[in-house]
Amino acid sequence: MKLHEFRKLVKAEFGESLEHATPANVREFVDRLENEIFQTKLTHRIVLNEECKSYEEVIKDFFAKTLELPPEEAIVALWMLALDLAFSTIESQYADRFAPLFQDME
Repeated sequence: MKLHEFRKLVKAEFGESLEHATPANVREFVDRLENEIFQTKLTHRIVLNEECKSYEEVIKDFFAKTLELPPEEAIVALWMLALDLAFSTIESQYADRFAPLFQDME
């Protein structure tokens, strides 16, 4: 995906300054975009042969492979990861903040 296409998608989804971004719609956007990207790249059966044994190894592998991507693809991949991680953190903070409100409901 070209960077200008990606920018258009992001702005259409969240607004010019990402003012409409929330943890929920960011998660939906990331999932939807990843599905679209994989749908266009996959033309054969997937074989899982994961050599990484920990989350740390997976992250290292991702960054090592991203270094080898063409610059525009690397920017999109890194931006998507950063957006996902940032809004996951926000979601976690919201959950911690509102957890006391729901303690008595269990």
